[in-house]
Amino acid sequence: MGKQATPLLRVIITGATGMVGEGVLHECLKHGAVEEVMVINRRPCGISNPKLKEIIHPDFNELSPVKDQLAGYNACFFCLGVSSLGMKEAQYHRITYDLTTDFAITLASLNADMTFCYVSGAGTDSTEKGRVMWARVKGKTENDLMKLDFKKAYNFRPGFLEPATGMKNVKYYKYISWLMPIIRKVAPDYISTLQELALAMINAAAMGYEKNILEVPDIKKLAKR
Repeated sequence: MGKQATPLLRVIITGATGMVGEGVLHECLKHGAVEEVMVINRRPCGISNPKLKEIIHPDFNELSPVKDQLAGYNACFFCLGVSSLGMKEAQYHRITYDLTTDFAITLASLNADMTFCYVSGAGTDSTEKGRVMWARVKGKTENDLMKLDFKKAYNFRPGFLEPATGMKNVKYYKYISWLMPIIRKVAPDYISTLQELALAMINAAAMGYEKNILEVPDIKKLAKR
């Protein structure tokens, strides 16, 4: 018997109006393994494509109005996130942990064969006990996502991310782009491109990976498969 074909991906993306989400969406729309993409945003992403469906929903803490539209997908690339700068732990926990896990619980209840890919960050604290607040919260988020009833759950920990030319939502990058060649030389394990991150997420959902937590070297490795 021949090798069984890998099912095409039907992907939900959050955070498509941010830098990471825009980069992931860009790669998904041109990738042959991705059949369909749905983005759920608070505001329009400004992209039109035959593969793309968009839901505008202002409150991610209340998903009941759009819940029925979240069924029928086999991958989620969760790219929504905020900086912890200036936030108290309770507020950051609510925006990061509560919002992410509530969304994931809803998806797990609707899609038994879903692979959930969460964009976390380098330095995340899996012990949940370290001194750095954001790292503890992200660590708890990662840990609890892996307990949910998904086919697979992967936590991606990028460091410095280099966007592709022409992206709109680059935010901080224009101020630090001059640093990238230096970082590539002195700390290559802390930098990757957004394309590498996106391809690694697509390949994780399509083919799997041996680790549930992917640091930058894992992201680069998986992107090449």
